Amino acid sequence: MGFRQGPGPHQGAAPKVRTKDAKGTLRRIGRYLRLQRGALWTVVVCTVLTSGLQLLGPYIMGTLIDDYIVPHRGDGFARTGLLLLGVYALGAAFTWVQQYAASSLSQHTVRDMRKDLFGHYQRLPVRFFDDKTHGELMSRATNDISNVSNTLNQTVVQLIASVLMLAGSVVMMLTLSGWMTLVTMVTVPLVAFMTKRITSYTRRYFSEQQRHLGDVNGFVQESISGLKVVKAFGREERSLAQFREMNERLRAVGVKAQSLSGSMGPLMNAMRNLSFVVIAAFGGIFAYHGLITVGIIVSFLGYANLFSQPLNQLANQYNLFQSAIAGAERVFEVLDEEPETGEGSAEPADRPIRGEVAFDGVHFAYKPGVPVLKDLNLRASPGQTIALVGPTGAGKTTIINLLTRFYDIQAGRIAIDGEDIGRFGKQALRRRIGLVLQDAYVFSGTVRDNIRYGRLDATDREVEAAARLANADAFIRKLPHGYETRLSAEGGNLSQGQRQLLTIARAVLADPAILILDEATSSVDTRTELQIQEAMKTLMQGRTSFVIAHRLSTIREADDILFIRGGEVAERGTHDELLRRGGHYAELYRSQFAQEAEASGGRGEAT
Repeated sequence: MGFRQGPGPHQGAAPKVRTKDAKGTLRRIGRYLRLQRGALWTVVVCTVLTSGLQLLGPYIMGTLIDDYIVPHRGDGFARTGLLLLGVYALGAAFTWVQQYAASSLSQHTVRDMRKDLFGHYQRLPVRFFDDKTHGELMSRATNDISNVSNTLNQTVVQLIASVLMLAGSVVMMLTLSGWMTLVTMVTVPLVAFMTKRITSYTRRYFSEQQRHLGDVNGFVQESISGLKVVKAFGREERSLAQFREMNERLRAVGVKAQSLSGSMGPLMNAMRNLSFVVIAAFGGIFAYHGLITVGIIVSFLGYANLFSQPLNQLANQYNLFQSAIAGAERVFEVLDEEPETGEGSAEPADRPIRGEVAFDGVHFAYKPGVPVLKDLNLRASPGQTIALVGPTGAGKTTIINLLTRFYDIQAGRIAIDGEDIGRFGKQALRRRIGLVLQDAYVFSGTVRDNIRYGRLDATDREVEAAARLANADAFIRKLPHGYETRLSAEGGNLSQGQRQLLTIARAVLADPAILILDEATSSVDTRTELQIQEAMKTLMQGRTSFVIAHRLSTIREADDILFIRGGEVAERGTHDELLRRGGHYAELYRSQFAQEAEASGGRGEAT
């Protein structure tokens, strides 16, 4: 009898999760819910109507028995029976509307939350992502928000319905018989005790299960992303063994958590059956003595069922609710992170940039007390090419990160055309700086879309002209659909060199005043390197350029070469000047030249 909402007693309790600020999180979720007032009020009204109709059903059933079945009266029986059927049919209709509105409410709410989260990801500083894994950040945008969605879709309705059913059942039972109401309440303390006992045990196991599940998800993502490395080193069996170990830990704790929570359903059913036995026994005694009628006993059995369901559901809903709050807190933790600031007052897009760059006494550390750059000074005149070389970890890439304001300096000054870059808006500043990285990143989409990423308002003709300047047009036209060829995730259907030429075309199209090339040729073969170097020469013409080079042969023509060591400029000069000095640069160059000569000789002997 009645219209049950969501999971029933047999499904057990959900994971119980500790939350930090449940009230604050609820208030923030409430702000999203208020944006969907229409759906919210529809849910509330339909839930009230459905609960009322559910409560009316047992009463009509009792009346049908006492007034027509027991006295064998036929007059009015059909009318009352049709009324009972109508109540249940109307309740089913309101339930459908209620579920539809609840689904709309939850989906619109999590859509807004997901939009805000993704938008905030775009505005967060690079520093935020330094100590976060991709899997963790994706989990907040998918698993945690889905958890909120599922809970809103089920728990909000069930919570309202459960409270109404508990209160309404008690009122209806008291109206029929006070003594029978007391009898029905006998099992309530036992149900409450057992629910609290079981959920206290499942809390720890579900917490461990979520932790192990996160480990497994992170390992799977890492293994898939690095699949080529796994295969290249023949570590498939090792990777599989690690996964089996982590998966087994997840299985073991999952069995404990699910078996304990799964015991809730059978126990609740047992308590409900015990309640039925008690009601039937005492109801029979009361009826024998003429205190109540058979119809009242039947009504009480119906109300006992309606009363026991919310008790079990409230326990389950509480844990689901806690789990959703915990997921929402993880989302709001990201939303509470400070976005990039420092939009300044001088917009470089408002006036042309000549490209004069100066670092004056710059100090910087990613972590306090661990300096990366120490009193760095450098100058770049408009149109000059500055090469940055040195050992790994010397601070070369950090210089680039500071110029683009991915990070802000702790001391000193960085200026463009004599203007402190702290006064420039970050987005406007970055639009005037072209960046070609060692890891050539392309997006899923067409080749044309990837080049147009440099300037979204560019015409097809401008895109193709940029590709020609970047020496990319020839290979693009050989692709199955030319510029309309769709690229797979991260450009897996292109070679490393082809992806790099696309990123150079992207930079050409952006037409930046300042150009940054971060080891753009370090991962390609010699022939492709020559193509990329030719494209880079075209790109660097008339622009202030900073080149981080691994192969020193690529920077011989640089106007100024800075050898960075320990966060300081150890040597400075042209290629020829630095070779004559015989210092760090000369030593590195001769070492690299000897390695190339040895490799060339080895190939000759093999030939």
